[in-house]
Amino acid sequence: MQVRIVAVGTLREPHWRAAAREYLKRLQPYARVEVVEVKEEPLPEMGMAAEEAAARRREGERILTALAKPPRAHVIALDVHGQELSSEELAEYLAKLSLEGQSSVAFVIGGASGLAPEVLTAADFRFSLSRLTLPHQLARVVLLEQLYRAFKIIRREPYHR
Repeated sequence: MQVRIVAVGTLREPHWRAAAREYLKRLQPYARVEVVEVKEEPLPEMGMAAEEAAARRREGERILTALAKPPRAHVIALDVHGQELSSEELAEYLAKLSLEGQSSVAFVIGGASGLAPEVLTAADFRFSLSRLTLPHQLARVVLLEQLYRAFKIIRREPYHR
């Protein structure tokens, strides 16, 4: 399976980069994983909703451009209002996509202000890692760990407890 993670911004702190590198390494036997980082817009001062929406829209345009790369992927947007899945349910979801012939999946992680409505509309599925608010850098590491766990579950290999 080809997995593309389209994320707003970069992993700035060394501990997030190290954790992401570790899970990307662990994922190598199971999937080809590509991380595409799109430029993060600076957020305006508090109370400037129109400017924040404009920044989110610009990030959204970059995300949609990154998603347009062939092959057409099944797009999963990480969204706090999306459907929560257990690790087993995520594994089942990915296995089902594979059985249906969908070999390319793209996960989208928004920036600090979330995802543009256009990105959410373009998504095939909205997935919530948690009802908790997570920093987008941590969300990327959690997603990578959960993908690794899902592939271990699919192959019935030890790791998942």
